[in-house]
Amino acid sequence: MKYLFLAISCLFSFALLAQQSPIIPQPAELKMGQGNFIVSNKTIIVTKGGGLDKSASFLQAYVKKMYGLVLPVSSTADHKGNIVLSYARMDYSIPGAYQMEIDKNGVVIEGDNEAGVFYGVQSLIQLFPFSKSTSLSIPQLSVKDQPRFAYRGMHLDVARHFFPVDFIKKYIDFIAMHKMNTFHWHLTEDQGWRIEIKKYPKLTEIGAYRNGTTIGRYPGTGNTNTRYGGYYTQEQIKEIVKYAADRYVEVIPEIELPGHSSAAIAAYPELSCFPDSSTKVPAKVAWNGTRTGKQVQQTWGVFEDVFAPTETTFKFLENVFDEVIQLFPSKYIHIGGDECPKEAWKKSVFCQQLIKEKGLKDEHELQSYFIQRVEKYLNSKGKQIIGWDEILEGGLAPNATVMSWRGEKGGIEAAKQKHNVIMTPGGWMYFDHKQSKNEDSVTIGGYTTVQKVYSYDPIPNTLSAEEAKYVLGAQANVWTEYMTNTSKVEYQIFPRMSALSEVLWTPKEKKDWSNFEKRLLHQFKRYDWMGLNYSKAYFDPANNSTETTKKP
Repeated sequence: MKYLFLAISCLFSFALLAQQSPIIPQPAELKMGQGNFIVSNKTIIVTKGGGLDKSASFLQAYVKKMYGLVLPVSSTADHKGNIVLSYARMDYSIPGAYQMEIDKNGVVIEGDNEAGVFYGVQSLIQLFPFSKSTSLSIPQLSVKDQPRFAYRGMHLDVARHFFPVDFIKKYIDFIAMHKMNTFHWHLTEDQGWRIEIKKYPKLTEIGAYRNGTTIGRYPGTGNTNTRYGGYYTQEQIKEIVKYAADRYVEVIPEIELPGHSSAAIAAYPELSCFPDSSTKVPAKVAWNGTRTGKQVQQTWGVFEDVFAPTETTFKFLENVFDEVIQLFPSKYIHIGGDECPKEAWKKSVFCQQLIKEKGLKDEHELQSYFIQRVEKYLNSKGKQIIGWDEILEGGLAPNATVMSWRGEKGGIEAAKQKHNVIMTPGGWMYFDHKQSKNEDSVTIGGYTTVQKVYSYDPIPNTLSAEEAKYVLGAQANVWTEYMTNTSKVEYQIFPRMSALSEVLWTPKEKKDWSNFEKRLLHQFKRYDWMGLNYSKAYFDPANNSTETTKKP
């Protein structure tokens, strides 16, 4: 039946604009008009107000790249017949609202701030045709729109596999085109340290490279036996952060602690509870090179060797964060806090003595002590921390925001404690999961269809209206154990990212899967136009199941 539906839908896909808007995410209010407006080389982008140059330049560059049209930018040109960018007061609790009017006299986009105007531009771009032309016909319509959630994010793990600067910029463009505003950049792991820290050069000389990589699904069928790695210089990071800011995307760096720290420990063994012990190689895993001393991990999983809660470690982390803070103007620093095994701490005489000295119950409270030490330092520098939901164990740091990945339980608990929450439950928001029951590439497991993503609501029904206010929004996580190249990353995020954008932006009462499906077919054509490698799993009848929308 789905194939029949698709065949019929495709016949009308180009006529979609005549009937309804193809805009994703679905605007809060939209009225279709009659007729079209033509954008040509005579059209001017008119800015009315300061701070609109970013939006104007973005639109100008997009039209030139995709169509070869050169639209001049002016602050003095007449409004009639042109694309006008300006401001308007709008009384919404979350900034980023906009309104757009397209009629025979031109296009007017008004935002409640700079970002709002930019989001209006993103909606306008979706109305352009998918063919080169010197005259772009767009439908007349009226839009009033605003975001549902303040935090609308995408995560990317560059530690398991490293991706070049150009792709990171492209990834930020994906975020921007979906009216999302946060890029969570996972920079350190057991398998690689990806950020230059000038005070500690061994982090990139040693920690950024592993001697090989597991082949296939863990424990794998062998090892590549090839040195692998890379890192971003501080200048490259500055460039990326500016690129994101020009698109109203905040970059939140993640520096993992106290677990997932093998790469840092390989560079500086004194950060371990047992600096003289060699790295343990998991059983049944093929390993390349020496097994002596501390090594960057060559496979995936959770590893026993973690940061020791010593003054040496805390000083190291403070120095690292001093440089991180200079690179990232974001309000938040993500400190990880997930999957920290306690075996090393249990065996460590120092750790056991510290537990007694601090009056702690156990190793879980030792982790809380560790994280609170880090939080106190970052708070003193004007930053707030985000941590995975394990930071709840042993007591939550006073000002921490919880990112709930092991289902929604951690997020619910944090919200009830009046802590801010970002929902990212694995059953819904893990884009490393397969999208098709017939998936022919290696993934980490799980099964998350585009329909399941679309059906998610970041506000659990167990929260009161007051408690729900602590849910800032949600994000999708892209863990890259089995994403060795940029094409695979695109395949894993599309089209699920489009579904997520509507979850985070569109009013709950306006969400409608059947309507989204029609717009998604149009979105596929946009992906083709942009040359993206997206999953075709939606077209597989085996995935057409209502069971995919049930809560985990």
